[in-house]
Amino acid sequence: MTFATLGLIEPLQRALETLGYQTPTPVQAQAIPAVLAGRDLMAAAQTGTGKTAGFALPLLQLLAMEGPKVASNSVRALVLCPTRELAEQVHANIVEYGEHLPLSTYAVYGGVSINPQMMKLRKGVDLLVATPGRLLDLYRQNAVKFSQLQTLVLDEADRMLDLGFSEELRDIYAALPKKRQTLLFSATFSDSIRLLAGQMLNDPLSIEVSPRNVAASSVQQWIVPVDKKRKAELFCHLLKKQRWKQVLVFAKTRNGVDALVEKLQGLGINADGIHGDKPQATRQRALDRFKASEVQILVATDVAARGLDIDDLPLVVNFDLPIVAEDYIHRIGRTGRAGATGEAISLVCADEVQLLSAIETLTRQTLKRVDEPDFVPDHRVPDTDASGQVVKKPKKPKKPKVSGSKKNLGKWVDSGDSPVDATPVVKPVRKVPVFNTGPRKRKP
Repeated sequence: MTFATLGLIEPLQRALETLGYQTPTPVQAQAIPAVLAGRDLMAAAQTGTGKTAGFALPLLQLLAMEGPKVASNSVRALVLCPTRELAEQVHANIVEYGEHLPLSTYAVYGGVSINPQMMKLRKGVDLLVATPGRLLDLYRQNAVKFSQLQTLVLDEADRMLDLGFSEELRDIYAALPKKRQTLLFSATFSDSIRLLAGQMLNDPLSIEVSPRNVAASSVQQWIVPVDKKRKAELFCHLLKKQRWKQVLVFAKTRNGVDALVEKLQGLGINADGIHGDKPQATRQRALDRFKASEVQILVATDVAARGLDIDDLPLVVNFDLPIVAEDYIHRIGRTGRAGATGEAISLVCADEVQLLSAIETLTRQTLKRVDEPDFVPDHRVPDTDASGQVVKKPKKPKKPKVSGSKKNLGKWVDSGDSPVDATPVVKPVRKVPVFNTGPRKRKP
């Protein structure tokens, strides 16, 4: 099968040839014809399998072939993304795919000035990529209108709900034309998203090209048990021992990112970090330097779990396990992309056993444990079984009570005798003589 057989027009085929795309991935092979036919679509596929091209290619073709010219402050197609990084990545891909088409595209998100975005939207945009919060800001200031909207795409809708965008999504839905094509693409779909899809989509075609919530088989995964206070020490040890060249590290908190970056830089290691408190320009600069191999270690919170498309990234390290189990799949999906192989290592302490259990339940596999000499934890990480449940250690049998205990009056148990002996050794009670200390009476 080729992209030509899927019905894509020549300008798109030429762009794909330049990018080195030869044959469609499974999700592209099923999604592209459905989108071109105007169907609503709900597609689930592992990260790194080409979801963006699955909706962007047919969407660009529909915009180029159909519909009127875009009006001022209007958009004809809208792609919603949960994070700034993903919005930038999706827009960059769309620009590459549509290089030979006379279409205007743009991306809007928070963390940067809104004024240039408002100026850009005055001429109208054929295809807009946006994060929900910034899109609503623009809509409420009449900088963007939806009367010409033909297609809505929700990319990683489950993550948008995880980040608390449910209210923003409802407000956006209320502003959109009821007659439209709606596409949902994601690596994972929670039950709440499936329920939402049932309310939003009109007779959707459902595509699942991989088992639900399963990590890519191209990524080798294992965990290293360690005490919490020694995680940074262990990471530095593995970095030196394994001679890692390029590593994407995920930490749970912003403070955790800053602390690890500071420690690595103190050791002379070229490291940088990205998290939600940093300005967008700073985050983008750190990401660009990492992609260019100018930074060896990039430490990030889950703001970077989706939308990072890094060529041939060999390794992902979970310095902390994610609170939401689905984020584990997205984190490790940054490696082993486009048919390549990768590794994902998690440093796990005893406090994280419930998070580990949730991940193993979600992925339906028990992660292999590899102890690192000199770092075997004092606080053991409890075992988990194949279903991801914590295996509780069997309780020690209770010792039977001894008849004739120390509470029994007139009997003594010698400390050298076994307490489980049914017949304790009993020593006679020694009589203590009573001395009369009063005045002695003379005998008559």
